[in-house]
Amino acid sequence: MLRPAVLGLALLLSTPALWAAFAAGSMGITAALIRFLIAVPVAALMLALLQLVTASYTRQAHRRKVAAALGVSVEGRAQQAAEH
Repeated sequence: MLRPAVLGLALLLSTPALWAAFAAGSMGITAALIRFLIAVPVAALMLALLQLVTASYTRQAHRRKVAAALGVSVEGRAQQAAEH
């Protein structure tokens, strides 16, 4: 899925090649665009891995928020579950 963040990161990753092609003229435009197209799936993979790593922290924060709204301690529930 092409999200703006993926395209932005791919653009950032391929900036040296795009600069060399369009501003400096030391690289062919086709080669620079191929590097950009290669950077798109690389950027998507990098952002997917970042989302995978941070997902557990997001779930944990959401559980704490819900528990605080209900007036229940998340840590206390975890200790009770471990004792049983």
